[in-house]
Amino acid sequence: MKIVSGVYQIKLPFPLDMPGHVNVYVVEGSKGNILVDSGWGGSEGLWAFREGLRENRLKFQDINWIVITHIHPDHYSLASKLKEFCGAEVAMHRVEAELINSRYKDFSGLLKEIEEELSKNGVPQSELSELKEASLWMEQFVSPDLPDVMLDDGDRLSNGSFEFEVLRTPGHSPGHICLYEPRKRWLFCGDHVLFETIPHVGLHPQSGDNPLRDYINSLKIVEALKIVFIFPGHGPVFNSLKLRAAEILYHHEQRERAIIKAMSGGLKTAYQIATEIPWRAEAGGVAFKDLTPWDRRLAVLETIAHLKLLTFEGEIGKIDQDGVSLYLAKD
Repeated sequence: MKIVSGVYQIKLPFPLDMPGHVNVYVVEGSKGNILVDSGWGGSEGLWAFREGLRENRLKFQDINWIVITHIHPDHYSLASKLKEFCGAEVAMHRVEAELINSRYKDFSGLLKEIEEELSKNGVPQSELSELKEASLWMEQFVSPDLPDVMLDDGDRLSNGSFEFEVLRTPGHSPGHICLYEPRKRWLFCGDHVLFETIPHVGLHPQSGDNPLRDYINSLKIVEALKIVFIFPGHGPVFNSLKLRAAEILYHHEQRERAIIKAMSGGLKTAYQIATEIPWRAEAGGVAFKDLTPWDRRLAVLETIAHLKLLTFEGEIGKIDQDGVSLYLAKD
């Protein structure tokens, strides 16, 4: 549907009858159209995208650029196929482009690194294989191609009618970008800020050394901008960026308190801590044991990210014992 003059939102479904959808946006311009993100790969996503264009009287061939905010499969998977249909150039931040091969083409090394990360953070052997392989089903939907255009923080993208500044916003993914249109005060933000859910930030082999610190820093930079409309990758378009940023920061403060409270019993691994705190607050709170394997993996990686930041800030201590990382609250 048309959100504001020149901007159309198309909702693309998740595959395999999973609930939810991904928002992609077509931004019309006098010199061509920009598509922000591409959604899941597969025939279902392609069909939904075609129908979205048709309903809004848009055409494949009018899309000149496909800008990917980050290479998670729900934002990147369909880019290669849409490039064929549109004849468009695909653009993303160079940090994201450098992760494509090890994430989607030759990923045996990445799987081994994930297994090692989970193991040293206390995931029991009985769960290790299930959590390590929890994301493999996604590979069938991804056609991993390198971008035509590498972007950097501060670059400009224009389609004749609108000019966007590329803002690198690491945290959810190390090369995540937002597109900022200062004249209109628009922000296309991928998964950096969501209205209904808290963006996942976990520490893993492709996250960067301290992703939660990166995320909080980049959230504060974006929060300082004068924004009228925020166009997220999931959920509704909204206009209360400062309020939502404050809510997200409050969530992370509450999560830190829950983690430190869980550590009151002495030395614990990230896995042990993750099992003792509530998850999915937006769903009313779900116990760790009731999460799917994929969500349990995300929970452990998010806990590790919090522990990394707390250690960096001197709030907790860490020791390595027999190849396992153990954490202790200092007070």
